[in-house]
Amino acid sequence: MKHWILPLLTSALLAAAPAHADEAQDAALKAAIAAPHRTPANVARDGWRHPYETLSFFGLKPTQTVVELTPGGGWYTEILAPYLRERGQLILGADDPASSSAYSQRNAARLQQKLAALPSVYDKVQVGVFDAEAGKLQYAKPGSADLVLTFRNAHNWAALGEAQTQAVFKSAFDALKPGGVLGLVDHRLPADRVQDAKASSGYLHQAWVVRMAESAGFKLLASSEINANPKDKADHPNGVWALPPTYANKDQERARYEAIGESDRMTLKFAKP
Repeated sequence: MKHWILPLLTSALLAAAPAHADEAQDAALKAAIAAPHRTPANVARDGWRHPYETLSFFGLKPTQTVVELTPGGGWYTEILAPYLRERGQLILGADDPASSSAYSQRNAARLQQKLAALPSVYDKVQVGVFDAEAGKLQYAKPGSADLVLTFRNAHNWAALGEAQTQAVFKSAFDALKPGGVLGLVDHRLPADRVQDAKASSGYLHQAWVVRMAESAGFKLLASSEINANPKDKADHPNGVWALPPTYANKDQERARYEAIGESDRMTLKFAKP
């Protein structure tokens, strides 16, 4: 082989490697989303939650240490756990089983049952305690995470007040490595509407969320309309819970809420400098 050919081939291979890696990561993420262990009711919501686009926007990679804050029933956990199982690490900031709240105790027990039922998917998931009201926020070692994710939870923190909301964002900031990313999705309140102190409708001003994150040291990298829904005007009796899948108003105007679909949501990507 001529000497001038080898450097050209080496350069070509190096240039191609990231593309191949990206394709493999994309395929692995799509496989996790399509995996048969996912709950059918959760799969039915993919069209509203856009898991592939959302996680790709946040920069998810299979080698990362990822924290998911308050995973609830494990909607995103079902995707993140198998994706990260072999080369990364998933840490859940979950309800405290020793909480004085019966609701939190039930959530913690339900999550543990879910993880224990399928060890082939969840055996390597670590579970830490996330209790914003009690100030128990040491769910991950400082500087250990590449990515912290939270989906439709910031409105619950807002109900506790700005000081505790800021404490939650600070805990995420502390958990991340320098350059790490916080990915957040939540129900979006139009800027011309009043957000009450407790965010009782479940909707938040995007500018308010950005301010809370920046108060903890984060910088807003980007926002996306991946999870936007222009049909949702955020003006429903019983707030966001009037919409599917909750239908808080039961049969009252159910057809209208079905036509609207799930809430209009902000999708925000922050970085720890």
